[in-house]
Amino acid sequence: MAVLGASPLLPQSLPSSSSSFSSTSQCQRPSRCRITTATLSRTGRHPPPLKTGSHGVAKKALLARRARLPCLPTKEEVGAVAGAEDEGEPYLAREAGWGVRRMGRVGEEMRRVALVQAEAFHVPVALFNDFFFDFFKAEVLSALIYKLRNSPPDRYACLVAEEADAVTQLFEAPFEKIIGVVDCTVQDEGDILNNLQGVQEYFYVSGIAVLPSFRRRKVGTALLKACEVLALEWRQRFMALRAYEDDSSARGLYSKAGYRVVSRDPGWVTWVGRRRRVLMVKDLPIHHDLEIEQQ
Repeated sequence: MAVLGASPLLPQSLPSSSSSFSSTSQCQRPSRCRITTATLSRTGRHPPPLKTGSHGVAKKALLARRARLPCLPTKEEVGAVAGAEDEGEPYLAREAGWGVRRMGRVGEEMRRVALVQAEAFHVPVALFNDFFFDFFKAEVLSALIYKLRNSPPDRYACLVAEEADAVTQLFEAPFEKIIGVVDCTVQDEGDILNNLQGVQEYFYVSGIAVLPSFRRRKVGTALLKACEVLALEWRQRFMALRAYEDDSSARGLYSKAGYRVVSRDPGWVTWVGRRRRVLMVKDLPIHHDLEIEQQ
């Protein structure tokens, strides 16, 4: 999968928004273990004292009591899709056996996302390639954490693609199923807004990455479909992305998904050793209630 323009993985200045940050700030450090009121009512406010006896018997009794107090994961930890009304459907989109959902804010899952993006964007070097790869992966993870902590839930999301086969999921850890990633951000960059009409912001797609062994299997198509679902949920009228002009494979994928080229980088960028990019835009259906608000 082609790289979309300049690397979107390092921390950048985030777009301003009037949305509240309370929901994200509460999820920055989710508790690893929560005991609900219902759990306390079942077990009693204070557990009964241990019976006297040998050390081994007391230890077994203590472990048994701990087992009755479950560690309850948050919605982010189980990868629930924000805004999804049907809790039985965890995916924003499905395509060719792949399901795409919002990334759960779990350490192992975030590290897997950083690995997938590092595999796609890292440029191999002749010497100490493993060292530079690990360093680049750490930078990607740092940027991901930064964006999650500093973005409202309707301004940034990291979507992940995985095999949506219930049988396969039984034999793999949740984070091991992730084979594709894409970043979704609401932006207001002037150079892109000049090509759009009647809006002050747009839905920007970047950082599309698919593991090499899963490419050309419609994972990218599934990711783009999920991006469109999320853009409509966030009430955006335009989706935008950048692709390299000479990457015919990626441009063909985006064209089939409904994107059209609206502008190109100036020719002088090739003089400084940069690849020329194209800006591609897709129009989205306008919500009826949004039209009423704008009148």
